[in-house]
Amino acid sequence: MGHKVHPIGFRLGVIKDWQSKWYSEAHYAEFVLEDNKLRETIKSKYPDAAISLVEIERQAKDVTITLHTARPGIVIGRGGSRVDEMRQYLEGLIGKKIRLNIQEIRQPELDAYLVARSVAEQIERRVAYRRAMKQAIFRTIQSGAKGIKISAAGRLANAEIARRQTQHEGQVPLHTLRADIDYGFTEAHTTLGRIGVKVWIYKGQVLPEMKIAEAEVKPAETAEEPTEAAAVAEKPAEAVGKTAEVAEAKEKPAKEAAAAEIKEKPAKAAKAASVKAEEKPEKETAVAETKEKPAKAAKATPVKAEEKPEKETAAAEIKEKPVKAAKAASVKAEEKPAKPRAKRETKITETKKTEAKEVKTKETKSKDKEDKAEEKKTAPKKSRKTATTAEEKPKAAKKTKTVAKSKEEEKDATA
Repeated sequence: MGHKVHPIGFRLGVIKDWQSKWYSEAHYAEFVLEDNKLRETIKSKYPDAAISLVEIERQAKDVTITLHTARPGIVIGRGGSRVDEMRQYLEGLIGKKIRLNIQEIRQPELDAYLVARSVAEQIERRVAYRRAMKQAIFRTIQSGAKGIKISAAGRLANAEIARRQTQHEGQVPLHTLRADIDYGFTEAHTTLGRIGVKVWIYKGQVLPEMKIAEAEVKPAETAEEPTEAAAVAEKPAEAVGKTAEVAEAKEKPAKEAAAAEIKEKPAKAAKAASVKAEEKPEKETAVAETKEKPAKAAKATPVKAEEKPEKETAAAEIKEKPVKAAKAASVKAEEKPAKPRAKRETKITETKKTEAKEVKTKETKSKDKEDKAEEKKTAPKKSRKTATTAEEKPKAAKKTKTVAKSKEEEKDATA
């Protein structure tokens, strides 16, 4: 016989948690009976509330009960009146203080107990069990389940002998511990007896948390990589800016030195003029010449000052030439890939021309051959004609001779 294992009990402590969360050595049996009594009374009192799971926690003398239901409105009632009634009833049943928490099941099609309960209710209403099972499978797969298996056992379709019918769709890996498989069992009470309904729903694999954390870290690393690439792309631009700044820094000292020279030269000329004026106080002509010299020097200095900026501009142009040369080199380097294309295009055109020439030569040769063949065909015909004419001539001569003979014979006869 097969040794079947409960899917939830098989996964307890791996991916599933216990439905009763408490520990006691002295009152263990008492608490187990209390939990069983609480679950039975809740499900019997609210059969239409679609309560699939009842979780019980114990802390000292308080008992907290969490109800997972697909219809929380039926359990809560108007203004929470039914919740208060249930709490008072359960407190009177156990004799302990109880806290009630209600959680809504958003997708009842993915809850195994609720799916089994819906199939059992349809069988109780005498709906065909195959139809009920197919509809349940279709709804669960449509709602996002990866696999489902439904098994109904008993006197199906009013048969005298009980049998088991199973239908499944998708995959249900029962031996995989990390597979999130929900299991539910319920009974349909019919006039001919009870029909048990079992449902297994596979929702996917529950992977360890470490792998998920690594997967979350990896996108951040990949996001940092583009920033590094952007920084690398910005570095050439920064280097170009730095080179421009260095060139400006080199040009500035040269300009400042030229301006200082321009300022110093008039001062030197003025000092030389004053010295000469002191050395020649006696000669008025010399004084006049010394007076004229500073004026000439003053005139000469602006001319020189005008020439210096031109020199500076020339020096700046000389310094800019390497930069322009570098730019031109870069432009040429960028344009270089175009040359091979041009060469390729020229090669392609040359090949096309040669092909065209070859085709033309072939055509001319073929035409020449055709002409020669026609000439050959016509030549033997002419020779044949000439031969026939040569043969016809002696025949004609013979005919003329015979005609002449016949005429002479006639003349002789008449004579």
